[in-house]
Amino acid sequence: MRSALRGCRQSILSLALFLCAIVVLCTLPVLAPSPALAGPTERAGTVLTVGVPTDRCPMFYEDAQTGEVTGIGADLMRAAAEETGYAVSFMPVEEETLKDALDNDAYDVVMPFGSAITSASGKPSIVSDNLIQTPFTLVTTNGRNLPTISELTVGMLRSLGGGAETVGELYPGIKIEFFDTMAQSVDALRAGSVDALLHNSYVWSYVLQKPSYSDLRVQPSAMFSMDFRAGALDTPQGRQIISRLNAGIAKLSDTKRQAIILDHTSRRLYRYDLSDYIYQYWPFVLPGVLLFVALIAVTVLRRRTYLLEQEKKMQRLIDYDQLTGALSLEGFKNRVQELLRANPDVPYLLSYTNIKGFKFANERLGRKAGDELLRFWVTKTQETLSDVEAMGRIEGDHFAVLRRSGGEEQIKRDDAEVIDAVRQYFTNRNAEYPLHVCGGIYVLTAEDYRQVNVDRMLDYARQAEKNVRRSRDDGYEFYNPDQWIRDRRAADVVRHLPVAIQTGELQVWYQPQVDHATGRIIGAEALCRWEHAKLGWLRPAEFIPVLEEHGLIQELDLFVWKRACEDLQRWNEQGLHRSVSINLSRSDLKEGVDIPKLFLDMVAEHGLTPDQLRIEITETAFVEDSDLLIDTTVRLRELGFQVEMDDFGSGYSSLNMLKEVPVDRIKLDLRFLSGAGDPERGCIIVSHIIRMVGALGMRLIAEGVENAEQASFLQASGCNEMQGFYFYKPMSVEDFESMLGQ
Repeated sequence: MRSALRGCRQSILSLALFLCAIVVLCTLPVLAPSPALAGPTERAGTVLTVGVPTDRCPMFYEDAQTGEVTGIGADLMRAAAEETGYAVSFMPVEEETLKDALDNDAYDVVMPFGSAITSASGKPSIVSDNLIQTPFTLVTTNGRNLPTISELTVGMLRSLGGGAETVGELYPGIKIEFFDTMAQSVDALRAGSVDALLHNSYVWSYVLQKPSYSDLRVQPSAMFSMDFRAGALDTPQGRQIISRLNAGIAKLSDTKRQAIILDHTSRRLYRYDLSDYIYQYWPFVLPGVLLFVALIAVTVLRRRTYLLEQEKKMQRLIDYDQLTGALSLEGFKNRVQELLRANPDVPYLLSYTNIKGFKFANERLGRKAGDELLRFWVTKTQETLSDVEAMGRIEGDHFAVLRRSGGEEQIKRDDAEVIDAVRQYFTNRNAEYPLHVCGGIYVLTAEDYRQVNVDRMLDYARQAEKNVRRSRDDGYEFYNPDQWIRDRRAADVVRHLPVAIQTGELQVWYQPQVDHATGRIIGAEALCRWEHAKLGWLRPAEFIPVLEEHGLIQELDLFVWKRACEDLQRWNEQGLHRSVSINLSRSDLKEGVDIPKLFLDMVAEHGLTPDQLRIEITETAFVEDSDLLIDTTVRLRELGFQVEMDDFGSGYSSLNMLKEVPVDRIKLDLRFLSGAGDPERGCIIVSHIIRMVGALGMRLIAEGVENAEQASFLQASGCNEMQGFYFYKPMSVEDFESMLGQ
């Protein structure tokens, strides 16, 4: 047994000595040789720094394990240099092109070049003899037919700028586009920006191993060769280096060259990256990725849903009163702001209501009964509210309601259906404890819509409620009764307009226009009068602004126009050819209606001629929307209608309008004579306006003439056509016809 162990130890020792000998022998080439055994490179002691691009595998690339620059071109240069005693040190080129690299003193030579070129700074270069004849090949996508090479647009890498000059010399007609990366050039080829891509065939053998480039094809018929040389600036030192390299290149045998090429082209150099694996194995990867993404998406959505639900719960706690379900104070204020901004044309009122002595009811009947009362109040109120109304619990038994303004009938109905039910809540449940409800109402004004301030509105309604509580036990009071009356009348006007048109409450009256020099009636202006069934006679100054504000003035104007045409038709049938002035408002033009065509159809329908309708447009309308009105005026006059500028001088008139607007007649407002200020100055202004209008070739009529002095002054100043109470007031059509008959 001991002898066996001794033999085993001897075997292990022998094996160890053998391995050590092998290691020593293997390391001998690495050890520094003695001067006697040193080769020509070491003896020469000259290191040649060669700048090369490292993105052209297999010509030049960095070894994945050692990081050293290697490749066909590198090994050819190393072999040639060693023949002449150079030790070669390769440096990756950092510059954008080899032309730029030539100007860098850090490199002794730069490669590869096909021929001598000029450096980026304009210096000439010198190149070595050819190391190898490198084939260049065009690559295209499947199925693409190429024209001749001299007619091509090819893509090349920007770093091949020096080689591109050689290509340009070989094929003068070729067009070259440069790209920073191979991926960019392939994208351009697929997009059709270039016909083909041009590169070293050895490089293509590496690049086309990428799976996603499987649609690219080499065009062997378009192959040509280029020299593969080293280059340096044409200086004494550069010429010396190139001359020395040429001696080494001459010693390279074809067998050596082919061996180097075969060594690198036979290697499996291309390494798949993640995108390559995904591209090649996507039928397997995609379901997994989709499943993973789906799991993440589900997780994120569930998390987001949970957070949204929590956020909604928190927001509901903030916006809603937990006892009654009504909006909280903050929730009510936010909702009121939303409603007013979304419904600027809806008339609203805001009420503030509370139960007088509610705390005593709580003490007598219990808090639970009080809570049930508050919930009942909210339920009854919300049954009457629409989506554009809101209710909020301000505090305790204090509630606020934003309600559409529906007149006194609505307030009485709400009082009967809601408030009275609250008053009798305990009585109806055999508690014999009647309640008293006090309320304040604030009617919103136009300013409340422009500057929404809910706190202010609540304060106003609360002040009205306090007045009720101090003065009596029950009821409601308005904070701004004048506004309430105005809004109520406005609501009656708007709501009653269709009925007024159908029933004849709306009437067209006429105010005659005269020639003061002859006393003859030369026309009339059609005006509207309204005898409201409930409100009596309404002044135009009251109902016209209301209709304009609610967008209903077009209906009123259309009624007046049609009634005037009907009267003119009847007079024509009687053999009386008369003309009438009608008003065209700015709102009539903003509805997209073709006004000139509408008037033309109207006169044709009633058998009139266009000259029987005189279209009055206010001066301020021309100033505010001049382009549209000028275009409308031109078209009306082309169709034969007469156009008048109404109320000239009533506002901030623009004399420039007289130059731009082609009207037939100016209606002069006599505010210059009857208004405040120096009357003598007013007379001077009017007299000059009359002369100016006459010089412009327009007719002039003065409206608002109230006395003989004004009429005499106007006639003396050259204005004979007049209209006003001094001559005739507006009259019904029957009185107008009777007056003309006399």
